[in-house]
Amino acid sequence: MSTADPNRAHPKRVHLAVHFPGVNNTTVWSDPASGSQIDFSSFVHLARTAERAKFDFLFLAEGLRLREHGGEIYDLDVVGRPDTFTVLAALGAVTERIGLAGTINSTYNEPYEVARQFASLDHLTAGRAAWNVVTSWDAFTGENFRRGGFLPESRRYSRAKEFLATATELFDSWTGDEIVADQETGRFLRDARAGAFAHRGEEFDIEGRFDVPRGPQGRPVIFQAGDSEEGREFAASSADAIFSRHGTFTEGRAFHADVKRRLARHGRTPDQLLILPAATFVVADTDHEAAELAREVRRQQVSGATALRHLEFVWNRDLSGYDPDGPLPDVDPVVGEHTVARGRAQVRMYRDPLATAREWRELAEANKWSIRDLVIHTGNRQTFVGSPQTVARTVDEYVQADAADGFILVPHLVPTGLDVFADAVVPLLQERGVFRTEYEGTTLRDHLGLTHPDTRPDPDAHPDPAPAGRAGHR
Repeated sequence: MSTADPNRAHPKRVHLAVHFPGVNNTTVWSDPASGSQIDFSSFVHLARTAERAKFDFLFLAEGLRLREHGGEIYDLDVVGRPDTFTVLAALGAVTERIGLAGTINSTYNEPYEVARQFASLDHLTAGRAAWNVVTSWDAFTGENFRRGGFLPESRRYSRAKEFLATATELFDSWTGDEIVADQETGRFLRDARAGAFAHRGEEFDIEGRFDVPRGPQGRPVIFQAGDSEEGREFAASSADAIFSRHGTFTEGRAFHADVKRRLARHGRTPDQLLILPAATFVVADTDHEAAELAREVRRQQVSGATALRHLEFVWNRDLSGYDPDGPLPDVDPVVGEHTVARGRAQVRMYRDPLATAREWRELAEANKWSIRDLVIHTGNRQTFVGSPQTVARTVDEYVQADAADGFILVPHLVPTGLDVFADAVVPLLQERGVFRTEYEGTTLRDHLGLTHPDTRPDPDAHPDPAPAGRAGHR
């Protein structure tokens, strides 16, 4: 499998992070070892396990509304979704080095508020904050917010780009190394322009003073998770890392090469953007035992009802009348944003539903699979399965062959699912010389090998406010 670059003088460093899955189709809720998804102790255990193993960061997803289908809440969603910033700030107090990354939506928030929260988190954690910038076209989520409904794809990305640009202007608006205030007048003595901003754009028209000084990292690490053409270009222009879904070797190499090629036209180099696919895993004493356990886990992850819901993401029609242990529907998918697809991000994962349906029917017929069998085999196959030695070797081979720069691990159990990887696989990666034995730096940018941005303007310059669509410091 290994196709590592022979011109590389030293092996690439493997980057590792862990994703707290929350409400997620990878989670095995029925397992006796499955713990709470909202008790703080679960977050603490996972974060401290990752920190003990010297992981780069913990990644926290966001859920702005309980998921619905046919007007009913998904059974598993009743556990709820705690607020991202609250959890990350609390974790900052019980950890010391591990980075803390949160998914925050650019569709239903405002730049000033989000920039202030992330800048505060970066200060509270001594430079360990990261922001996964996402958009939302979910109509159900939109109903919780002022705008309601959802934005078309082109509008979502244009808003996201301006949202991130505006937030960056706020992060960079404090220009001095130290700001001293006159106790009598309250005026700044070192730099009277600290925190001043003015932005005039299509999405945002704001000006004032940003009230959080520049953080230890300069600005938080920026993640992006979109896979569309617009998403890839957005990441190449603005992100520090990508949370990718391309976890297989072949797809990973293609995605890695495509996104890295895009960097040059934005004046960036390949080392300025890390590609970190999500990865699931099953580790046991032997490869055979791991394979058996992986099959058991996949069946636990996909119930009959879950299989039908997953199939509806492709068929875009109500399939509740079908038997999950029976054959695939003989009707074709409905193409377009109709009843099932409307507001469902999962549907957009399948760009050509008719082609996907044909492929799945052929697979099911050839293997004599039911609907549930098909979903188990196509939707929940673990990325890494095997003994600790096999998993460590495979992870290293993926990274050295540029199928990824590392992985964001998604355990199927919370909070103890990462323990076996931390205790059995990480030491082997350390022995191979591709993973740290101690943290070399203090900030998340240090862990990821990213430079600390320094964009302070010339203190003697006094630029005018920027024209529409751009921003300047007043």
